[in-house]
Amino acid sequence: MNDSDSTGPAVGTGGSAGQIDPAALYERIIRQDPVTILDVRVTGDFDTWRIDGASVEISNQPYYDYIEDAESAVEAAPDGDPLVVVCAEGEASNFVAGKLTEAGNEAVSLENGMEGWANLYEAIELPGFDGPGTVLQYHRPATGCLSYLVVSDGEAAVIDPLRTFTDRYRQDAADRGADLEYAIDTHCHADHVSGMGSLAETGVTGIVPKATVARGMDIETELTTIDHGDSIQVGDVTIDAVHTPGHTTGMTSYRVGDEVLLTGDSLFVGSVARPDLEAGDDGAPEAARELYESLQERILAHDADVIVAGGHRATGDKPGDDGAFTATIRELRESMAPLSMDEETFVDHILSNMPPRPANYETIIDANLGHRAVDDEEAFRIELGPNNCAASQGATGD
Repeated sequence: MNDSDSTGPAVGTGGSAGQIDPAALYERIIRQDPVTILDVRVTGDFDTWRIDGASVEISNQPYYDYIEDAESAVEAAPDGDPLVVVCAEGEASNFVAGKLTEAGNEAVSLENGMEGWANLYEAIELPGFDGPGTVLQYHRPATGCLSYLVVSDGEAAVIDPLRTFTDRYRQDAADRGADLEYAIDTHCHADHVSGMGSLAETGVTGIVPKATVARGMDIETELTTIDHGDSIQVGDVTIDAVHTPGHTTGMTSYRVGDEVLLTGDSLFVGSVARPDLEAGDDGAPEAARELYESLQERILAHDADVIVAGGHRATGDKPGDDGAFTATIRELRESMAPLSMDEETFVDHILSNMPPRPANYETIIDANLGHRAVDDEEAFRIELGPNNCAASQGATGD
């Protein structure tokens, strides 16, 4: 993460301004309350990575403007209720919010800036899961990543864990009277460093799709492979593997009990997977056909009331009334046009509507395959940025 607070002129002292902590800002965004953000980092950092949400209006005005000509900068600032000022670590935004407050504006600074935002990790119980046990959905607002913790009868499994938050999964399992027994990946991720391997090093059983290992996965810790039709027992809950290739050759969804289908990067609340991160441009058309088959024959074939819980929140995705990023098969069929397209239309549609590839995706893939060593600090840094593992949001609407 670039630290815009530490470059250029020293930050001066603004007036008195309040602060909003990242969790409170997230709560406003998740409720879809109108949120106006002024990001005062340098433009390059803003363009690379910023806060988003369905109700968020965000603009960029580097804090240097307030040092060089505060009066003009204040006049150019947007209005907010209050205006949330954001920088890298909270110092420059506090200065700018102070200047705005001095001028009679209502402004607050985001506590700890984007550093605090990057460390925010929220969890919610999926209300549609009737047990026995509990399923937690984790959301990292900074990247849109979604992970899951299944807890039942003293045992727990985490699906698609992030390395940055491995301690969190253990603690949440312990808080529910369970030991973390399994760390399971849906596929080889291209947008975040998996915590599966690091958890396996501590005695947790690491589980990875067999087809992912076939890509040349080389992790020193012994792992267990899983294939289509295999099952994992977590307490009284059965997790069934459903191979759903397309996004990657190893992409595997997991059905938790009868109610929930964890679809990884195959299907999201508002979009479907992109097919080119493993296959490349030349192989993307064939991978898109595989994705179509996986969606039609192995995901949408489930009962209409089954809850789909994907591996990411795409930009613009809205949570349900319960705050979770989930939808039933029925709701997705009704809201997403690509799910009712024929194969050729689907393939053309997806291939013509893909965003830029995720930042650092090749480095992240190499790390997750065990081909490159990254320490915890590098893992935290390289995965920050917009989530681009889905076909573009606008491409999947009506």
